[in-house]
Amino acid sequence: QVQLVESGGGLVQAGGSLRLSCSASGRSFSTYALGWFRQAPGKERDFVAVVSWNGGRTDYADSVKGRFTISRDNAKNTVYLHMNSLKPEDTAVYFCAAALMSSVSTNGYDYWGKGTQVTVSS
Repeated sequence: QVQLVESGGGLVQAGGSLRLSCSASGRSFSTYALGWFRQAPGKERDFVAVVSWNGGRTDYADSVKGRFTISRDNAKNTVYLHMNSLKPEDTAVYFCAAALMSSVSTNGYDYWGKGTQVTVSS
């Protein structure tokens, strides 16, 4: 069982930056791949980024490549999402999730946080 809690969301102007954090508790955090997803009002939950269990591999949605960076610190049981050059279309609730294998699909994840709101004003 893994419990996930996101933080770091907020209101930022277009072109600005935010860093989201997701702290985990429970067993075997370092054995899970960790992903970030986002969901805008009235839309499906979309893949943003994923990092493998040891941080050695990352994947990103095309819409965030070159602007967002995912990283993890297994000693702190925390995964981060560094977001730069934010755009109004990045506005959404951002969720972190844990999976036994890296995946870009929500179906691949076993545990989810409750989300943190990111709002980018134009």
